Amino acid sequence: MLQDIRQNVKGPAAKIVVGLIVISFSLFGIESILLGGGGSGVAEVNGEDISPQELQQAVNAQKRRLIAMMGENIDPAILDDQRLSAQAMEGLISRKLLAQAAAEMELTVSEREIGTLIGSMEQFQVDGVFSPDLYKSALSGAGYTPAYFKQSLREDMALNQLRSGLAGSEFSTSSELALNARITAEQRDVRYLTIPLEKFIESSDIGQAEIDTYYADNESRFRSQESVDLDYIQLSIAGFHEPVEESAILEAYELAQQDYQFRPENRVSHILFEAAEGETEDALQQRIAAAQALLAAGTDFAVVAREFSDDIGSAANGGDLGYSSGDAFPEEMEAVIAELELNIVSVPVETDAGSHLVLVTERSEGELASLEEMRDQLHDSLQSEEARIVLLRTVESLKDLSFNAEDLASPASELDLSVQQVAGITRTHQEGVFANPSLLAAVFSDDVLVAGHNSEVIELGGNEFVVLRVRQHNTPELKPLEQVQGDIVAIITDENARAAVAAEAERALEQLRVGTGVEQFAVNAGYDWQVELGADRRNIAVPRDVLQRAFELPVPAEGETSSDFVVTATGDAQVFELARVTAGQYDQLSAPDQQVLGQQVSGEYSNLVDAEFQRGLREGAEITVL
Repeated sequence: MLQDIRQNVKGPAAKIVVGLIVISFSLFGIESILLGGGGSGVAEVNGEDISPQELQQAVNAQKRRLIAMMGENIDPAILDDQRLSAQAMEGLISRKLLAQAAAEMELTVSEREIGTLIGSMEQFQVDGVFSPDLYKSALSGAGYTPAYFKQSLREDMALNQLRSGLAGSEFSTSSELALNARITAEQRDVRYLTIPLEKFIESSDIGQAEIDTYYADNESRFRSQESVDLDYIQLSIAGFHEPVEESAILEAYELAQQDYQFRPENRVSHILFEAAEGETEDALQQRIAAAQALLAAGTDFAVVAREFSDDIGSAANGGDLGYSSGDAFPEEMEAVIAELELNIVSVPVETDAGSHLVLVTERSEGELASLEEMRDQLHDSLQSEEARIVLLRTVESLKDLSFNAEDLASPASELDLSVQQVAGITRTHQEGVFANPSLLAAVFSDDVLVAGHNSEVIELGGNEFVVLRVRQHNTPELKPLEQVQGDIVAIITDENARAAVAAEAERALEQLRVGTGVEQFAVNAGYDWQVELGADRRNIAVPRDVLQRAFELPVPAEGETSSDFVVTATGDAQVFELARVTAGQYDQLSAPDQQVLGQQVSGEYSNLVDAEFQRGLREGAEITVL
């Protein structure tokens, strides 16, 4: 086919096709073809596209959040794009609807506000000062351009205005506060006793017949856990370290002397003047002259920069641009910086960005340590560099050799590596190298466990790689009675004791409901008892389980009590009696508690308003997911 195209490239048909392409480029721009023109969105919200790039950015942001939360042990399956894209799409649709609502309300954010916010972000600061280099590198590492980041901030700030306005439109009345206070500040009088599990464990007596019956009825509880015995080859950079020749260390030291970090370093501030749209050259020069006049009169450079500079990011920091070793700024600026005396303002310097007034505030000479001081560092660096090269070559060879090998012995022999063995690796293994989720996923994959193939060579990070093979699959088997008899005795003892505790608690309830008080029953049965008068929902003296259940019970009738019991995680039973309920009163709350209650109620109402507002936007929107 390609040959046919070559042969007919001069024909009339080819000329027509080329002409159509040229017309497309001229009318729509090459971006419409390279990046995808009309109709390339993955969704449409009220006629506005959500682009594939936006969806991918949202998915990537979700991945970064998950990795930050779960660390390097995260299950790779969680990071699957298809799994994350649905949730990311919902977030983008909601954001698009809110952005459209904010635009309809003509909510805007100025460039200066955005610049001030960026300049104040700690992640873009070095020693508390905004660093343009750090700003650009941080955005690049996160997959953002400065323009895209600023646009996202602008949208975020507009959406915050919208949500703040919605939240501020809601308020709580005195009646609503009083009603909430009746519930949240309610107090209850509680008496309770504890029936300890230990009392009934000591009296347990279990015969062999009961053990045999339990073993027969619960065989599934006494099966061994599925596991595998593995052969594996583990490669790490430490295994490829070789001695480093003295000549290599000397050469590295000479190169270090020429390195940028040992060049003189200047800390630079500037005031940038950009010609505004429609601004004449004379007007621009008048602005520069006004700034120069203030500087000549002794006004601090930082003050003038905040007032005059068109570089929003540095203006917020008094014009400070951070440090340069001669290659951070445009050549025209670096030439002036190299010659400029400390704390002397330059004449206007012209670059593609505009006109700059430049000030060098600090200057330091780079100092290189002696060869002996750097020897260990240079040795380790050279050793690791060479070892990594050999490691990666070995990994590539191992990938090729192990792919079709019937075992790991032959690849190991050819590459002069050793095969290690490990036994008893389960699906939930949590120790050593095989606690790594990627390795466990490979071990129990169909390809390795069922088909019996070698795994892929898996990178664990930190210049460490593993390839593995299942030597033996240990399926679950019933353990002998002799092996689990002690466990069965412990289980039966615990179950019997818990049943006895529950029966004793039921007996206590019967006594309480016929008029025997908690104190009297506790004294008669030999249990400890406690009383807490006026306990509120935040009380820490009453056991948490008792307090929660006590506030779930209905208010008892006048002169009567309500009673119940709870069983704790340790197996103890706590029987309690609810004697009196006192409704909360707003005017009796302390000022801080009133403020907290007001904030709580307002927050709940604000969330409700926000949810209803977004629901209304969705119901009235035309949304198409492609």
